[in-house]
Amino acid sequence: MLAQLFRFRGGVKPETNKTISVQEPIAQAPLPARLFVPLHQSIGGAPNPLVEVGEKVRKGQLIGGADGWVSAAVHAPTSGRVLAMEPHVAAHPSGLPTLCVVIEPDGRDEWIERRAVDHRSLAPERVRELLRDAGVVGLGGAAFPSHAKLTPARAVAMEHLVINGAECEPFMTCDDMLMRERAEEIVRGIAIFRDLLAAREVLIGIEDNKPEAIAAMQAAVLRLAEDYRVVGVPTRYPAGGAKQLIRVLTGKEVPASKRSTELGVQCFNVATVYTA
Repeated sequence: MLAQLFRFRGGVKPETNKTISVQEPIAQAPLPARLFVPLHQSIGGAPNPLVEVGEKVRKGQLIGGADGWVSAAVHAPTSGRVLAMEPHVAAHPSGLPTLCVVIEPDGRDEWIERRAVDHRSLAPERVRELLRDAGVVGLGGAAFPSHAKLTPARAVAMEHLVINGAECEPFMTCDDMLMRERAEEIVRGIAIFRDLLAAREVLIGIEDNKPEAIAAMQAAVLRLAEDYRVVGVPTRYPAGGAKQLIRVLTGKEVPASKRSTELGVQCFNVATVYTA
């Protein structure tokens, strides 16, 4: 059955330039000589430093603890030694310095001990705490701590969980490639978010200029026996905006003065659910 789609006001159709960056698979970047890891990487409180200069760390080790509920933890991206903890200019439009943990990689890329967690065996609040301590934040641009968005509204039942795979920017293909190559991991992550929100329906919106991603996500949904709907949406900028995609998929228009949860909808980027 074809999904009914709705239009949002405005929008443009810029020339797309997505062909070059989809020619190669996702690759791991080589380790640099120094890593400057900002402690404040998301909306909310700045994490508290948990390491000291000279300390050896392993990949995935907690180096910044969340400061309050609207905050997210930060981890070491590789194994090595902490050289300094000092302000450096971060990748932020402000150009202002922020406190960073400076790590000298040891080249071993050695992980901390990890164990799988079945979210269904835990209380929802405990799962949210684990997501906070794992540093899961919105990767669609806002970097809002995801655990805080995964608390259902008390007054309104959650009708729709919208997963944003639109990626309407004319040059970007990171979400496209992630869906092509890591579709099953995305689908498994969606299950965690769906269960925490008790959402009635999951809608995965992908612009129709990404047929490979649509096919990969549809196949993963079938393999994992989920009932999510993968919907190709018209290619029109900014269809990847949360409010625009919610409008296209559900027909609901989120007013400027309201949150989407007040209308029974929550939206997450595909990369965000992948990290869960």
